[in-house]
Amino acid sequence: MLDVFGFYKFIKIKSLKKNKDIIQNFLIKNNIRGTIILAKEGMNGTISGQSKDVKKTICKLKSLFLFKNFDSSNNSKSRFQPFYKSKVKVKNEVVPMNLTLNSKERNVTTHLNPKKWDELIKKKDTHIIDTRKPFEYSVGTFKKSLNPNVDNFRDFPKYLNKLKKDMPVAMFCTGGIRCEKTTVYLRKKGFKNIFQLKGGVLNYLKKTNEKESLWEGECFVFDNRITLKHGLRHGTYSMCSGCRKPISSKDKKSKKYEEGVSCPNCHDNLTSLQKERFRMRQKQISIAKKTGKNHIFKKEF
Repeated sequence: MLDVFGFYKFIKIKSLKKNKDIIQNFLIKNNIRGTIILAKEGMNGTISGQSKDVKKTICKLKSLFLFKNFDSSNNSKSRFQPFYKSKVKVKNEVVPMNLTLNSKERNVTTHLNPKKWDELIKKKDTHIIDTRKPFEYSVGTFKKSLNPNVDNFRDFPKYLNKLKKDMPVAMFCTGGIRCEKTTVYLRKKGFKNIFQLKGGVLNYLKKTNEKESLWEGECFVFDNRITLKHGLRHGTYSMCSGCRKPISSKDKKSKKYEEGVSCPNCHDNLTSLQKERFRMRQKQISIAKKTGKNHIFKKEF
């Protein structure tokens, strides 16, 4: 079993290119795969590898940027390596929202643990907002949560601007970082009763008994495990090679599903030329499997 470690930290980072190269070389040297995003406002990432190597990487990041603890982190296990490569990217923001977040703007008193979170979202007047993308919402979400139906997080403020300032707002996302941005945005707009799920859905699924849980479905993750269930166990979804969206066993029974080509989400939007190209690719993948070779098509998130 491999360790998978997700994290984020809002902290001022200088010399982005230099630090990118340092981290990239360290990941490769220590057999760590995954993606780390660096920006002037901080870092966000998920990495995977042997437990000792992951721990070394955590120590390296803390010593490099001189901090003791991540703002949020989560640990899980994987039966296989969920990433193909080691990637360190430099971005304008750790999460794109056209809002640079200062670490001093974070208000951790509004971060609720799973038990307090359940108490809040059970109240009738609580506005429960899923800040993730629509396809993530369709895989799993909290009971009575709202789907803003926003594909690009940069457009999320347009949805937030429609909310009433006097309503209690409870927000959640996969690991917490998207909520960090939305919380600061709403507070600047004059909202008072804003709360977010501490550690995101992953922390909730890890610490909440499934029989007592208010979560319905599975949680999409941006690696090759695709989805996770309660206890952060591997989920049941696969990935469509045509549109890169998660597909269920029910989707696979559809006439619009063709392995390596299409699913109900994308079948009607793909051209005949695209489908034929995907069929050729799938044929090559099948041949490679039979001969025990890896196919070059290894697209990840």
